[in-house]
Amino acid sequence: MRDLSRQAVIDRLRQDPAVEVLVIGAGINGAAVFRELALNGVRALLVDRGDIAEGASSALSRMVHGGLRYLETADFALVREGATERNRLLRNAPHLVGPLRTMVPLYDRWGGALTAIGRFFRRPVAAGRRGAVLIRVGLMLYDWLGRRERTMPRHRMLAREAALAAMPGLTRSITAAAEYWDGWVVHPERINLELVLDALHDASQAEALTYAAVEGFTAEGVTLRDTTTGEALRVAPRIVVNAAGAWIDRVNAPMGINQRMIGGTKGSHLVIDHDGLRDALGGAMLYFEAPDGRTCIVFPFLGNVLLGTTDIRVEDADGVRCTEEEVDYLLGVLKQVLPDVTIGREHIRFRYAGVRPLPHVDAATPSLIPRTHSLVASEATPERPFPVLSMVSGKWTTFRAFGEQAADEVLRRLGRMHSTGTQARAIGGGAAFPADRAAWLRDVANETGLPQPRIDALLARYGTRARDAAKAIAAGPDAPFASLPDHSTGEIAWIARSELVTHLSDVILRRTLIALRGQASEEAVREVAAALADALGWSRARRAAEEAATLALLRDRHGAGQPLNATRPVSAMS
Repeated sequence: MRDLSRQAVIDRLRQDPAVEVLVIGAGINGAAVFRELALNGVRALLVDRGDIAEGASSALSRMVHGGLRYLETADFALVREGATERNRLLRNAPHLVGPLRTMVPLYDRWGGALTAIGRFFRRPVAAGRRGAVLIRVGLMLYDWLGRRERTMPRHRMLAREAALAAMPGLTRSITAAAEYWDGWVVHPERINLELVLDALHDASQAEALTYAAVEGFTAEGVTLRDTTTGEALRVAPRIVVNAAGAWIDRVNAPMGINQRMIGGTKGSHLVIDHDGLRDALGGAMLYFEAPDGRTCIVFPFLGNVLLGTTDIRVEDADGVRCTEEEVDYLLGVLKQVLPDVTIGREHIRFRYAGVRPLPHVDAATPSLIPRTHSLVASEATPERPFPVLSMVSGKWTTFRAFGEQAADEVLRRLGRMHSTGTQARAIGGGAAFPADRAAWLRDVANETGLPQPRIDALLARYGTRARDAAKAIAAGPDAPFASLPDHSTGEIAWIARSELVTHLSDVILRRTLIALRGQASEEAVREVAAALADALGWSRARRAAEEAATLALLRDRHGAGQPLNATRPVSAMS
């Protein structure tokens, strides 16, 4: 098996720095185009100054959707593309993407008509609640646009009493509600990672290197800086794809491109542990309007509740965080739709924020900024002997389509055909996902000797890659963590050796859901650090530095004064 460790990749690139395509940015768009190119035989190199999915790709609302609200701005093609890609993800990544019943509260019959007309023509208008007629028309159109490869039921309208029965905590000031189905993704960071791993495992010519920042270019190529050692590395690409998201302009600048392409907005979310809130939602997502017209969501999430989101213009994507003002805003708008539930800061277990890499436009209202994606070409110059193609904007749900479109252009420039498609190609652990779960569990249990409940938990996390995880765990040594009894040393060692791990934070924040579920206590962080140190051969000093850095990140995301402790007891492994 090919060695995918950082040092092995660096050694191969020093030996042969010529790559056909350099993809900058290991977020969801970068991973998507990287996979497309690798599967079509291109020698592609994926780099990121941080970890895979460290930016906005780990800070989304965890919805997989067509974008119902974009109908008001006449983005019909975007909605159709989003709904189609949602349907494909439900099939291609069944281990991580599932259906989500969604409720829209309605307060009158005709409300929002004038607002919708204004937004249709992209005019700034005063906020107003959408009424039943407008929502019904929108959902009929949404169902029609999502008819291709349909996987979920059509919408229905609920009378007031039926709506209150379906969602017990909803404000009694509603007159009706709409119910429709979209998708949700339990762990988008893993889909991002699995796209990269699929490319590396299926295409021996592809390489990926995280914690490698673009420093500039010369006539010989692009200079990268290893952020873990400070060493420089030069590669010579024929084409560069800039998929750096909110940092596209900053990455382009050292390559002599000064065009302003990105004008991002920040979205913040809260993970809340509150039994009454979970019960009030009745197992569904509530999709509702704030008084300022912002669309917000709240839904049950892995034993907690996820609440979002804000939409605030930002000029600098570095260091964005969920502010106390945003916490006040989100808790305030939640109170208006679920008035009988009282949520305080003591119920917040995690908070996160990301910057949507939207195109730079002069729209006065952030929600009116187009969400359609585009590929912007900066042609080669005498000083820079390669073109740069910048992947601007896009929704998380449409990553595959955007990656395919970008790859089409790259392949055209390379004089190649796009021979291997991904429309029906499973992602990572979605491959050969068992229709008969019980039989699959028995088979892996017989093969590895692990108990079936343990394998079932691994299947939920990793899909059919759980077979590899189970084999590695069975080979030992393995022991559950005292603070995280549903994780073990063997599982973390498998992640460390097979999932491109560089730092402890990679595992706590992205390879697992430990942080997002509010389980990242100081004890848990130190136990996981010890397992990683054993697996990766860290020194005592390196382990201490990793612990300190990760705990600092977690304290920042929990908010000032919030302790790092688990939300609730978790079940021990069988």
